This record gives sequence, C-alpha cells and structure tokens, in this order.
Amino acid sequence: MKTPEIVVANPGGCNTTAAAISARLDRLPATRYVWKLVLLLSLGGCFEVYDLFFTAYIGPGLVRSGLFTAASASVFGFSGLASFVAATFAGLFLGTMVFGFAADKFGRQMVFTCSLLWYTAATIIMAFQWTALGIIAWRMIAGIGIGVELVTIDTYITELVPKHLRGRAFAVNQVIQFSVVPLVALLAWLLVPRQPFGLDGWRWVVLIGAVGAIFVWFIRRAVPESPRWLITHGKLEQAEIVTAAMEQRVAAEFGGPLPPLGPLPIEETHGRFSDIWRAPYLSRTSMLMVFNTFQTIGYYGFASWVPTLLIAAGVNTTNSLHYSFIIAIAAPVGPIVAMKYADRFERKWQIVGAAIAIGIFGLAFAQQTQAAGLIAFGVLLTCSNNWMSQAFHAYQPELFPTRVRAQAVGFVYSWSRLSAIFSSFLIGFFLRDFGVAGVFAFIAASMVVVVLSIGILGPRTRGLALEDISH
Repeated sequence: MKTPEIVVANPGGCNTTAAAISARLDRLPATRYVWKLVLLLSLGGCFEVYDLFFTAYIGPGLVRSGLFTAASASVFGFSGLASFVAATFAGLFLGTMVFGFAADKFGRQMVFTCSLLWYTAATIIMAFQWTALGIIAWRMIAGIGIGVELVTIDTYITELVPKHLRGRAFAVNQVIQFSVVPLVALLAWLLVPRQPFGLDGWRWVVLIGAVGAIFVWFIRRAVPESPRWLITHGKLEQAEIVTAAMEQRVAAEFGGPLPPLGPLPIEETHGRFSDIWRAPYLSRTSMLMVFNTFQTIGYYGFASWVPTLLIAAGVNTTNSLHYSFIIAIAAPVGPIVAMKYADRFERKWQIVGAAIAIGIFGLAFAQQTQAAGLIAFGVLLTCSNNWMSQAFHAYQPELFPTRVRAQAVGFVYSWSRLSAIFSSFLIGFFLRDFGVAGVFAFIAASMVVVVLSIGILGPRTRGLALEDISH
C-alpha cells in the first residue's frame, strides 16, 4: 500500500512568518497527536484539581480532629474552617496576581513543570502540620503554585490547539480534570472518618495527591513549547522547528495533505502588561474583573462547602461525605455534555446559561430536606458549575494577545481568588446566621451579576484566530 504524501509548510520559506506559523497551527485537523497534547496537559492539571478540591472534602476531618471549628466565632476568625478555605484562595490570589507573569517570561513549558512541583512539595509539608496556623501557612504556599498552574494550563492549551477545536479542547480538559473530583470525594468518604496507621484520614487524602510529581517529567518531555510564545520572544527559528514537527506528526496520522492555509491573521506586535488598560482590552479586562469577582461565589460557595452545607442541612458527618461522593461523580458530566456543543455556540452565552442554572438550582437545593432532593439538586448544581467552568476557562485566554496572555489572565483570574478569600468568610457567616437558604440567596444574587457582565460586555470569539480576536 502506498504511503500517503505528507505535505507541510516550507521551512525557511514564506510560511515561517509569525502570522503564517499561527495560520499553520490553526489549520491542523483533529488527530491523535493534537488530542494527546490536550490529554497530557489535562493530566498535569488533574493533580492541581485534586489539590484544589480536597479543600472541601477534608473539611469535616479538620473539624473532627479539633484543628478547626465548622463556624467561625467572628467573620474573620482564624479558628473556623473558613480560614483554611480562605488560605487556599489567598495563595491562589498571590499565584495568579503576583506570579502570573512567569509563564509569559519563562515559557509555558518550564512554568507548567515548576509550579506542579512547587504545590506538591508544599502540600506534603502541610499534611504533617499539627497546628491550625501551620496548616493555614502551608496551604497558602501551596495555593501559590496551584494559581500559577491554573493560568499556565489555560494559556498552553489555548495556544497549541487550532481555533476550530478550542471549545472542545477545553471541554475535554475539564472532563479529564474533573474526573479526579469523585476520587477525592471517595477517598475522603473512606479515609476522613478513620485513622489508618494512627494518622488522621484527612492527612492521607492530602498525601495521595502528591503522586503528581512522579508524572511531571514525562509530561514535560512530550509537550512542546508554545510556538506562539516563542514568536513573541523573537525565537522564530525555534517556533518554526516546533510547528514543523507538529505538522509532520499530524500529517502522518491524517493520512494525506494538510488543509490549505486560511487567511493570515493580523500579526501581533510586542507590548506590555499596561496594554490591557487600553482599547480594545480595557472593556474586556473590566468585564472579566467583575465576572471573576462574582462567579467564584457561585462556584466555590458550593464546591468548597458541599459536606459542610449537607451537615448544616441535618446530615451527619459520615453520610455527608457519602452524599458528597455521589454528587462529585457528576463533576465531569457538565464538560462531557459541553464537548458536543462547545464550538457550536458562543462561549459567552454558554457562561450566561450556566450562571442562570446555578442560581435556580442553588435556591432549590436550599429547600431540600431529604437525601434524594439534596443529591439531585447537588448534581444539577455541580453540572452547571462545571459547564460554566469549561466555558470561561476557554473564553478568558482568547481575549488577550499572546505577549501578555498568561499575565493578563492571571490578573483578571486573581479577582476570583481575592473574592474567594472574603466570600469564604461570608459563606461561613451566612451559614451561621441564616442557614443554607441564606448561603444560596447570596450565591443567586452573585449569578445575576455574572449574567449581566458577560451578557452585556462579553465579545464574541467562536471560530476566530487568536490574533484576530486580540485585535
């Protein structure tokens, strides 16, 4: 059988311009190699999601061990579980706001590796702390690495996958990452109420997530540096080498000539972080600052408090972890459904629809008293939250140019972390003084702001080259 001809761009010819390299990346068809890149980056993100989500599931164990109380004595008290949740997001805020520049300066590949190792080491140290202050301090340090990793993965995927696959790529990314949430919940259900080998169960849940460091080098070797990042740093020859290698792999799997180049996008010019305060980025920056401030109240107001909210609804600790595990099984469902529709509809309207669903299902959850109702609306809330997550993780990086993408996304995303610090205490306050109904009234009001900010100010991005969106 004759081997299909492999047609790639002409290295050293006219297709080595920055705009041509971007167009060559965007014309790549969906082959095994393209999806392998998404898979590997998503697997790296699994450990970050595990680390992030055990915040909720080890909460009852931290309370049971006497290190924290379920409710704070005062709004900003450090004895309550809210301080542990707040420490997580304080670290995330520092990681996204202060260190968001790292991936733009040092490269997506290097920062992806270093941040994973950072939060893994800090998490291991946290597992062996025996005071509330020690746990809070090391949780915040781990959060810095998680914050950097979140921004880097979003930026990395956005720049490597072609424009016609970005929505589906992020849906797949979220399916893979959120598949670890049921594992966290299962481990918490099995371990938190117990003390295997004399060590509190919550510590085992924390330590199990540290295995991510074993896989990081394999991932790093298999995923290339972003050609778009190389271009913005004047490394056009290296960008050509990486792009040509990707084309060779894709063409071999595609079994024929690659699709012809589409219209060349507008070439990006070098710029500075201050550009996000000028047109056309000023309105996008302002819109995403508002959006992130309020979306996190809906997302983490539920995701980081599931077992505690169930206990407040009258469920005992063991059953609350059991129900939380059942609810957590639904974590990948929202992105799984989104895989079919992610590139068919504008992402801004996906975010708006998901936010409306979060408000409605949250208010319904607050009215439930029986296990079936709590689980059913908990599942619907989880699916809606994670649909919104996959949509905005794809949306944010699209709105900024390559030269400052990671730093800009880190800046606007940091507002969600700053919000989460204070909303953690506010959720604890509402739970103490107004019960579960008060918590979800607060969440529903926040979703109204999300709908208005994205619906009115959000630009369209579907099917557009990154360089064209940036202009």
